[in-house]
Order: sequence, then C-alpha cells, then structure tokens
Amino acid sequence: MSVVDGLSFTPDKKKYILDVLDPVLEEMVADVLSNMPSKPVDHMLEWLRQRGGLVARRESMSLSAKNAELKRALEQTKESVKEGGMMILKEEEKEEESEEEEDEEMDELPEHMLRKDNNKARASVSAEAYGAWNVKKEFVPPVIAKTDEQKARLEGVLKNSFMFSSLSPKDLDVILLATQEAVFEPGETILKEGDDGDCLFVIESGSPICKKMIDGENKVVKTCTVGDVFGELALLYNAPRAATVEAGDAKCITWKLDRDTFNAIVKDASQARLAKYDEFLKCVTLLSSIGNYERTKIAEVLKSETFKQNDVIVKQNDPGDKFYIVEEGALKATKEQDGVEITVMEYKTGDYFGELALLKNQPRAASVTAVSASVTVLTLDRKTFNKMLGPLQDLLNEKSAAYA
Repeated sequence: MSVVDGLSFTPDKKKYILDVLDPVLEEMVADVLSNMPSKPVDHMLEWLRQRGGLVARRESMSLSAKNAELKRALEQTKESVKEGGMMILKEEEKEEESEEEEDEEMDELPEHMLRKDNNKARASVSAEAYGAWNVKKEFVPPVIAKTDEQKARLEGVLKNSFMFSSLSPKDLDVILLATQEAVFEPGETILKEGDDGDCLFVIESGSPICKKMIDGENKVVKTCTVGDVFGELALLYNAPRAATVEAGDAKCITWKLDRDTFNAIVKDASQARLAKYDEFLKCVTLLSSIGNYERTKIAEVLKSETFKQNDVIVKQNDPGDKFYIVEEGALKATKEQDGVEITVMEYKTGDYFGELALLKNQPRAASVTAVSASVTVLTLDRKTFNKMLGPLQDLLNEKSAAYA
C-alpha cells in the first residue's frame, strides 16, 4: 500500500485513478492551461458541466437549484483533486500567477494537446501526477566540462533566476555541472511550437522573443530578459512546445538543462521546499487566519537567508525593502536614543518584523541583530509583500499602532 499526501491507496483506488479519474483531470487541466482563465475554479466548473451534459438541464433550473448544483460540482472537483494529489492544482495555480506577471505566455498549451486519444501524453501526466507508486529510475546527473570563467558566469545567472535561487548549495552544484552553454545567432530558432520538449533554457544575455500561432498568425506574445527561464512547462507537463522562441535581434547566450536533471533536482526540490514552508507558515500567528491557497502562494515566493551571531539584519534609519519571518534562531531589536542602545523587542521562531517600513514607506525604526549562533529568516521583497499580504493589511496596521 502506498501513501500520498496522507492518503492510503489500495490497488483498486490506484486502478480507479488511472482508468477513470486521470483521463478526466488531464482533459480539465489541459483545458484550463490552454485558456488560462482569471477565475480557474469557475472555468473548471463550467467545463465539468459541459462535459457531463448538464448545460441543457441547467437552463430549466431555478436559481436556488443552480446554486445547489454549483456547490455540488465544486465539492466534487475539490474531492477529485484531493484524491488524485494536489500537484495538478498547484501547477495550475502557478500558471495563473505567471499569467498575471506575463512570465509564461510563450508556454501556453496548444490545442493539439487536448486530443482525447493522446494516450502517450495521458500516461505521462498520470506518471508524474500520481507517481507515488511509480518507481523512479536511478538518476545520475550529467557532468559537462566548463572553464572557471563559464562556471562563474553561470552561477551568477542561476542565483538571479527565481527558479534556481532557492536551491541548496549542494543542488546548485549539480545544476552547475549539468547545464550546457548554448549560443544562438540573431533570428535563430531556439524552440519550435509543437516540437517535443526535452530541456529548458536560462538566459544569460540577449532578448529572445516568443511567438504563438493565434488565429492563423504568428504573433509575438513575450520578450524574455536576462535570468528568465523558458521551456520548463513542456517538462512539467510532458507536453509539446507551446510556442516558438527565437533569438531576437542580437546573439543570445543561454544555458540548457535536460529534463531528467530538472525533474530530479529543481522540480522535486521545489516541491519539498514548498511543503516545508507551507507547514511552517501554519505556525506563524500572523498567517493563521488566511486560507490554504493564500498561504501556499506565500510559501512559493519566500526566500531563505542565513545569518551568524551578531550579524545586523536590519539597521536603524536604513530604507526598508524586505519583510522578515524568523524560521530559526533568536534575534533582538534595538534603538539608539541619546547615544544609548536600548533593546525594544526580542524575536524567536515564528515571529516577524520589518513590516512597518513597508506599510508606512519609512526608514527602519530599529536595528535587528542575530543573537543565537545561527539565524534563518524567510523574506518577501516590497512588491511581493504588498501583493501577498494585502488581506492582512488591517491586522498589520493594528500591530503597528501597538508598537507606537
């Protein structure tokens, strides 16, 4: 018997997921990713109604009956996603956020992925989404020789890329060895829409443009910049390339990473990191009142920083650009008044600080220093803080008034 997300799967349940649930979920997720709606739950409900032949019946239903039907469909959708594993929903949610920031437009899934007879794609989705009982092959990361100059350049690119910035030093070393430099001349095609995807690219220099066939016309949907990653969705969903990417007007230097290394290091590490932070945030008092979805979105964008004893994390009167949550260790906040340093606050695991400067757009009101031998904090930058913690604005303002 296997266990996934705390659920026990008997052989008959596995068979039911693979034979009955998986095909439905695959079609629904593909449809959502193809349309990338602003309200994905509403879109999924409408899709389920149409697939189940409920459209005609819905026309004759009273308002109260429609509401009841909507609630039942929503519960069925939630239960289906929970039964099969939350991975598909989380990946779709990541796509929704990427749509808002226009970071992933070139990898929108094409219509030919929606074919119901695509058994090969279905098996792939099933293997990755419900793969707890699918034995993974032994992974041996490739080692591609590089000069010291290449290593230094690549490390700088990866540390500035959101997808790779949260990797542990050990995992980052594996990526450094596994990637291969790929240089493209102006106008050269890097990826072609509809081709199989077996690698992703990280941009070191240049501005590749992404094109999609829309209404019979090849339209530019995005221009990439240094540090951007493209091609990863084809790896996440075992899908054909959903857009054509060209090198643009200047030479483009990229670093290519293969599918197996991405899955073993980046994808698995990201999922483990997300689960760890999501569990930790449940214990943070500030976030105890928010829902699972909001908490997961915050967990996805947290960055970890480590300090040694006596390191100054925040300095009084400096501009404020980060919000901090203490993951591990002890800290103290001090103020200098009339030449005397006064301790005004002590922090431990689960506490937070730095919100005043962001809420009020003012300099830091105090200095924060590491007290224990090692301190780990999770951070949000100003833009992400304002976006993610909007629902907690009133609570944060109340706390700031208490400080005063």
